[in-house]
Amino acid sequence: MSGLRVADFDFELPQELIAQQPPAERGHSRMLVMDRTSGGLRDTAFSEFPALLRAGDVLVLNDSRVIPARLNARRSLVRDRQMPTGLIEVLLTEPVDENMWRALVRPGRKVNVGERLTFSGASGEAVLQAVVEERGAFGERVLRFEPVEDFWGAIDRIGHMPLPPYIRRNDVEMDRERYQTVFAQERGSVAAPTAGLHFTPQILREIAELGVEIVRVTLHVGLGTFAPLRVQNVDDVHLHRERYSLPAATAEAVNRGRKDGRRIIAVGTTVVRTLESAAVTKGDATLKPHVGTTEIFIAPGYRFRLVDALLTNFHLPQSSLLMLVSAFAGRERVLAAYRHAVDKRYRFFSYGDCMFLA
Repeated sequence: MSGLRVADFDFELPQELIAQQPPAERGHSRMLVMDRTSGGLRDTAFSEFPALLRAGDVLVLNDSRVIPARLNARRSLVRDRQMPTGLIEVLLTEPVDENMWRALVRPGRKVNVGERLTFSGASGEAVLQAVVEERGAFGERVLRFEPVEDFWGAIDRIGHMPLPPYIRRNDVEMDRERYQTVFAQERGSVAAPTAGLHFTPQILREIAELGVEIVRVTLHVGLGTFAPLRVQNVDDVHLHRERYSLPAATAEAVNRGRKDGRRIIAVGTTVVRTLESAAVTKGDATLKPHVGTTEIFIAPGYRFRLVDALLTNFHLPQSSLLMLVSAFAGRERVLAAYRHAVDKRYRFFSYGDCMFLA
């Protein structure tokens, strides 16, 4: 039992430091380097990241691809002559099976079980249709889509990139590229693994040429990214389930690296959660390739089994991700680093700057 409160992870953040746009060029962010043992800080740029790596390091990326999961739908009552009843916003969060999805709907109080939702294209033609099968708390619903020939093509056509709510603008065409890592492959996230947004193909080549082993996992970022913590005590936090896969090549690389005493460097909290969840699930730090789900919650007091260094963006106050970073480097040291970042006018959150903790 930690005895910590969610409020113990608060900090003051001026609204103007919340990045509303990505940097003009990918890879041109600032980077705060932190010695997680001493708490020492150094201001630099992400372009210097390769210089902080060593030959033999194992760098682990999350290759999940963000889907344009934010959709607009028109409601109609199945039992009432299909009469239209209003426009709502739907955020797909997790597939249940081939045609079923969990989703958040807004305004949620108006959308009931049995209603039909019609998703239209720019010219008004119906592209997708779904029926509300289940109703959950806080705007959650389960939708059953009518089968179509190319579901993902339809989503790409009518969907919007699911920018987080603190980005106070509508998505634009630029976000289709910039709210996606250059190494994204496996479709399934409803939020970007944002630490990966800083990388360019050139920076990845520089890292590989240093003798760093680059491997991948896949964790599909889901509802937990959007759901606020609704408890007061850290010990009462429970996260939503997220799907992940650990390939054989990655498991072997991490196992070799640990055996040889080389550093395992996680690009983002999603990679930390994937690796640590895999280690906890298997009962030791020897990884085996598998596909699974995780609800792992990492807070101060957690004993890390695999991860030696972490590249991550700056996270929201009182969030589970800030708690994870605090578990990795110490709550007081991390909050001091955040105060430094505010004083130095770093850009925060998804499109913002980053930290390297080693």
